[in-house]
Amino acid sequence: MSKTRGRILIPLPNTGAMGRKRNNFYMRSLFLLALCIFGLLQYHNFNYLDSRDNVLGDAVTNDSDDAILAMVPATLHKYLTPHSRNHTASGAGAALLLNASSPGGVTATTLSFDVYHPPNITEIKRQIVRYNDMQLVLNEDTFGPLQNDSVIIVVQVHTRITYLRHLIVSLAQAQDISKVLLVFSHDYYDDDINDLVQQIDFCKVLQIFYPYSIQTHANEFPGVDPNDCPRNIKKEQALLSNCNNAMHPDLYGHYREAKFTQTKHHWIWKANRVFNELEVTRFHTGLVLFLEEDHYVAEDFLYLLAMMQQRTKDLCPQCNVLSLGTYLKTFNYYTYHSKVEVMPWVSSKHNMGFAFNRTTWTNIRKCARHFCTYDDYNWDWSLQHVSQQCLQRKLHAMIVKGPRVFHIGECGVHHKNKNCESNQVISKVQHVLRIARNSHQLFPRSLTLTVPSLMKKSKLRKGNGGWGDLRDHELCLNMTLSNR
Repeated sequence: MSKTRGRILIPLPNTGAMGRKRNNFYMRSLFLLALCIFGLLQYHNFNYLDSRDNVLGDAVTNDSDDAILAMVPATLHKYLTPHSRNHTASGAGAALLLNASSPGGVTATTLSFDVYHPPNITEIKRQIVRYNDMQLVLNEDTFGPLQNDSVIIVVQVHTRITYLRHLIVSLAQAQDISKVLLVFSHDYYDDDINDLVQQIDFCKVLQIFYPYSIQTHANEFPGVDPNDCPRNIKKEQALLSNCNNAMHPDLYGHYREAKFTQTKHHWIWKANRVFNELEVTRFHTGLVLFLEEDHYVAEDFLYLLAMMQQRTKDLCPQCNVLSLGTYLKTFNYYTYHSKVEVMPWVSSKHNMGFAFNRTTWTNIRKCARHFCTYDDYNWDWSLQHVSQQCLQRKLHAMIVKGPRVFHIGECGVHHKNKNCESNQVISKVQHVLRIARNSHQLFPRSLTLTVPSLMKKSKLRKGNGGWGDLRDHELCLNMTLSNR
């Protein structure tokens, strides 16, 4: 008989080891499943956001004129519709009107009217003096006088009316725009541009005209004097020919080109004009925001600017510049819509949609010689030179990471594309802002300071040249004097 046949199998007590193993297995499985789901959601979210926020690189927009117009409220279409004086009259100065009610049948009646003739240089100079002397603030009767702490927006305008139209449309849609004074500073007198600006009815408007433009000084300094030294002539040849400024080529041995010097002259003139010469700004203590004709603003740009100004006390007491723009081609509003960072002001990064007050301007103006004699035709590089070499309190900026000012220009001083009237960038910026609006990424309730990535210390840089002519130095310095 087997020894095991009579044994009774007694179950071992349950120690819980098997249960714990099963539980651990389930927990690990659930954790891995949750992790996978979270990863998929994040992947979908970031791809969705990237597909939305990276619109600047995607071909999901329709950049036709009709599509762009459809993105604009109907009440603002008037700013996008050209009414050129040059198109209101035929070359013959007359038109034919068919009259079918005539007893003798259809007859043609000639209607005569005046052909538009652009003003000549003498008339343009007279108008510039008139505008600058009058200092007429349009719409002041509707919106009241400028408050001392209100925002002043200064737009530097040349000739690109198409971009200017879109800037005006974007400004018209901004919250609190009715409280600002909108100053257009022109270096080219054009009746069509004047008509467009004077059509604005959503805030106070003032036009100022740079009086030393190439347009009004075509054959003399600061335009092109017939005796100016050619750009690439050697100094020895220039001295022999006794051309203007032969003794002072720029850092790279080149002589001045008027078309490149005007922007820097215009920038320093308009800043001094706004802070130190206009009667309407005599007691102004608020921010002055600098824009250009090929910029485009988000509808909450003034809201965010005010919030940044309030938070400088605790987030960045040393900040004296606020910057709303960026040159990044892609950005993520979901991540950065309410975030700011602080760093020293850098000309190539923070020169778009930036603001400062009278105190900062006064310090810059005291360093006018550094600005006006620095051999660089760029106003922003010259301003950075001022910060590094002259200011006791350097320019330090608070920068919004989700931009509220965009650059829509395809062409300018430094860039020439085949199609300078392209709607592509305009259309894409419209779509970026529409998505940000629909996803509630505009008008943040608070601001969060992020730590910027480590930046290399800005080195003292040699200028880009183009500013060696002593006549440019003298004109620039004279324009920083107050005439009030």
